[in-house]
Amino acid sequence: MHISVSLDRCIELLSPAISNSASPVFVDATLGLGGHSFEMLNRFPNLTLIGIDRDKAAIEKANARLSQFGNRVHIAHSVFNHFDEVVKSFGFNQIDGALFDLGVSSMQLDQTARGFSYSQDAPLDMRMDQSQGVTAAEIVNGWSHGELARILKVYGEEKFAARIADFIIREREIAPINSTIKLANLVKSAIPAAARRTGGNPAKRTFQALRIAVNNELEVIEQALPQALELLKVGGRLVVLSFQSLEDRITKEAFSQVTKSTSPKYLPFELPGHEVKFKLIAKGEAASDLEISENSRAQSVRIRAVERVAA
Repeated sequence: MHISVSLDRCIELLSPAISNSASPVFVDATLGLGGHSFEMLNRFPNLTLIGIDRDKAAIEKANARLSQFGNRVHIAHSVFNHFDEVVKSFGFNQIDGALFDLGVSSMQLDQTARGFSYSQDAPLDMRMDQSQGVTAAEIVNGWSHGELARILKVYGEEKFAARIADFIIREREIAPINSTIKLANLVKSAIPAAARRTGGNPAKRTFQALRIAVNNELEVIEQALPQALELLKVGGRLVVLSFQSLEDRITKEAFSQVTKSTSPKYLPFELPGHEVKFKLIAKGEAASDLEISENSRAQSVRIRAVERVAA
């Protein structure tokens, strides 16, 4: 059974913003199976939901799950860096709350054929939207040594990036690397034995790097967060769940920028129009021990949230 990560905490953080509006509009920018959205719609009878997801399979399941809420639900098949465009396409210019649950979804990990898992054999795909884009196999078999080493180092934070790229180049000259298990075993053989004894599956960082590259994940987050912040009403709140350091770093920096005055520091007063417009509500919170014991995916979550305090 799918359990939404930090569901109660997300609702607790969003509740003041939603409760203060007679007709609140809430955007679930990573709709997935609709777990967070279902609970929001259930708890707030006047709430209108805008759900965004790039995964058609997830949208089908979410549509079925949320069908009981009728015309309170608007769902778009899109990437969330089109946040502003999607919201306005449904006739709204401002929102009361938004949620980003970043990274790969439990459904995508559980569907072996999608190629996200390094522990089960499948085609090397990793696209969140299987209707378009480059696959992980195309990257592994087509990108240069330098490009491969760069994404493994930057997106996977893999210290053996160059060595893994060496192994990939040599192997693909013999035969294409088209399956998850073939790649996982290749990565394992590339990493020295001493380094393999700690840190979990040695392929984890390589698979993370490829997934991020395939789906352009970090750039999409950087583009989406400013749009969501801009559309928030005064009193509106934005909540972000991150599951690895790269996406959390982007979120932390985006929130840091908007929770500071833009007046020159040497001035003893605020310049008009330069005052702080947002305040931090949650600063990288971890899940509780109880939640982690009930839902292992919550182990790596970091929760950040801001509220708009001025127009």
